[in-house]
Amino acid sequence: MNASEKGLSEDWLSLVIGLLIFVLALGQVVNLDLLGWVVTTSVWTDLGTALAPVSKAYAGLGGVGSLIATYVGLLVLMTTGAAAMGADVLRFIPKFTAVLLIAYGCWIFGSWAHMALNTPESMQKAGITWSLRLTNEGGFVVALVVGLIVGNFLPDLAEWMREAVRPELYVKIAIVILGGFLGIVSAEKLGLATSLMFLGLASIIVAYLIFWAVVYYVARVWFGFSREWAAPLASGISVCGVSAAIATGGAIRARPMVAVMVASLVVIFAVIELLILPALANHFLSGQPLAAGAWMALSVKTDGAAVASGSITEALILATNAEQGVKYQPGWILGTAATVKVFIDIFIGVWAFVLAWIWTRHIDVRPGDTAHAREIWDRFPKFVIGYVLTFIIILLVALSASPPIVAKVKSAMGEANTFRGIFFVLTFFTIGVMSNFRKLWEEGIGRLAAVYVLSLFGFVIWVGLAISLLFFAGVKPPLVS
Repeated sequence: MNASEKGLSEDWLSLVIGLLIFVLALGQVVNLDLLGWVVTTSVWTDLGTALAPVSKAYAGLGGVGSLIATYVGLLVLMTTGAAAMGADVLRFIPKFTAVLLIAYGCWIFGSWAHMALNTPESMQKAGITWSLRLTNEGGFVVALVVGLIVGNFLPDLAEWMREAVRPELYVKIAIVILGGFLGIVSAEKLGLATSLMFLGLASIIVAYLIFWAVVYYVARVWFGFSREWAAPLASGISVCGVSAAIATGGAIRARPMVAVMVASLVVIFAVIELLILPALANHFLSGQPLAAGAWMALSVKTDGAAVASGSITEALILATNAEQGVKYQPGWILGTAATVKVFIDIFIGVWAFVLAWIWTRHIDVRPGDTAHAREIWDRFPKFVIGYVLTFIIILLVALSASPPIVAKVKSAMGEANTFRGIFFVLTFFTIGVMSNFRKLWEEGIGRLAAVYVLSLFGFVIWVGLAISLLFFAGVKPPLVS
């Protein structure tokens, strides 16, 4: 799916696919189990017991049958999407097949008991004496590492798969689906969920006002970059990574190469953060779980890496607290990370419009040229609409429907959430594939990287931590009843 191809945008496609899975899952409300064939992977010691269809109604498929059904279903769905984006379908099919099979193979390996089990009790029950204790999310880490190996040591394979390496598409689909899951979770603790919304909004406004100005100053004054480079750098490092860098580059009419270089940097550093920050959050913030989730959203750039970090952070912190006898309900840490990140995404369009207005009025003035309010909508991330819709629909149903209907909705969102996990593992693997460190260094990206290192590790991460603690300290997820 090259930039030159015309068709449905990636942003709109993620909205359509996410909502389609959401609607099909809700078939359970009228007793139509349309997605129960999707494969789910349990922690295993015997590989033959690892796979199974998510619904007992499809138990006859068996594990391998459900894996084949999942492959066929996703292949049809994503190939149709590729065609809508203007891609060459015949070229896309084998490449997506390779991406899906490698990524899901990583998920299966990461679910091996010696990789995933994280408590002495669970290891004793499984009859094993050691484990890397990566939790059930260990497959994500494996997928990222395998992706990095492909991207850096198997460049020909990485280039061949390039059309199916779409981490932002995969994670946006996952976020749309995640909205429904969080709707169910929030209905049970509506007051806490409402508070998190306001805290998330307040925290990102503070982050925007502080981060962008400081990074722009560092790039302009300390490193001597032009405005054309400094503005996309400031947005990419401080706001929301790839999307913000591209939107800012378009808003100030920067050369295309500027946004491409900055976006490449964002992906590389997002991988580094993804490998480091969840472990730090677990070590230092296990007692402040929601602050840890917000920290991932404020510190890790790109939607894929930020939400992925939130997922790993949740798994680690839940396991750490469970060892101490504190069992939090799952979904709240990841939900906090996703919610804060969505608020950040919402403001990209507004921020791009503000910069476009400043540039056309005061910096790069051209006769008859000015920013238009429509740019806010043009740059608004459309997948956010899906996230909000799925969240509100499920929240309202869960609050107003009869208990039998709510039970069916919960089961439906469980099936949809299985797809969310698959799109997450696709995100992890493809993030790694995109991260070719050697190529970026050869392109002379060192000076840009210096700005990134100084701003991110010297300022953004720590201020993001302070903001997270300021707004979320003492706010805890509900306990498992």
